[in-house]
Amino acid sequence: MNPALEGYAAAVVGATPADGRSALATDLAAVSRLFDDNVQLRSALTDTSIPGPARRAVLVDLLDGQVGEPARRAAGFAAQAVSATEIPTALDWLAHRAYRVAEGEAVTEEPLGHMAARRRVGGFASALFEGLDTAALEEMEDELFRFARTVDATPELRSALTDRELPLELRQGVVHDLLSSKVQPATVALVDYVLAGGRPRDVVGTLEWLVEQTAAARGWRVARVRSAVEVEDDQRQELAATISAMVGAPVDVEVVIEPALIGGAVVQIGDLQVDASARGRLDNLREHLTTSAWQERGAVFEGQDIEAEGAR
Repeated sequence: MNPALEGYAAAVVGATPADGRSALATDLAAVSRLFDDNVQLRSALTDTSIPGPARRAVLVDLLDGQVGEPARRAAGFAAQAVSATEIPTALDWLAHRAYRVAEGEAVTEEPLGHMAARRRVGGFASALFEGLDTAALEEMEDELFRFARTVDATPELRSALTDRELPLELRQGVVHDLLSSKVQPATVALVDYVLAGGRPRDVVGTLEWLVEQTAAARGWRVARVRSAVEVEDDQRQELAATISAMVGAPVDVEVVIEPALIGGAVVQIGDLQVDASARGRLDNLREHLTTSAWQERGAVFEGQDIEAEGAR
């Protein structure tokens, strides 16, 4: 099944109270039957020329007042997330997934590759984002960033969260102990799913990726700044304004102190990286000197070869 839909479904079903999951499963089964029985609807939504967002809008509007809101959201997301021809299968899968959870069956996410696992976590995040306002999204972004830095800087914690031999419940228990009283419930739920639906060895990378996704959900971009020294508030604001003007969007500046840079900073926004650190300049100088030295030595050798040839 589509990884993003797997994650979205996990969020919607997980957020539904236990006594409401049977109703959710029934609603999703009704949507699946409607799709099978209504030739016009099936023909319209499986038309490959219709873009995903349009398919989602049509189905969400059609289901308004006909099924519960969780089923409406999940079915609408499915109509957009999968290819047009796969919608019937996706709706049937959603209903079966909800029934399994309603009956108390433990659903374990199957291992996926690196990018597919991130898309699955991204689907879960998308469902959470829909229930958060801008202020809550900004807070979540900061919470995810701080937790990612904590995990990355604490070898024992990183080892525990990335150990595939430890039961998932134990690893999630560690997260709850650390975060439950300090961050929003939605952030705890998202980190929980990073462990359940992501790749164990990619915990820090996935958390950092989610920081960017959360910023994007509120129309911002993230600039990751690795600095040799602390960055004062006025410097941070000036840097944010400069980068914002460069990329044409509001920017959140996330600073990580890295003394090994010696001086200056390295700024990364998406695929763009600007290295203005002393370490970077030294490395460039070393590379230049090394290359120049070899070129000069090669010229000397070439001259010697010419002289030797002339002597012969």
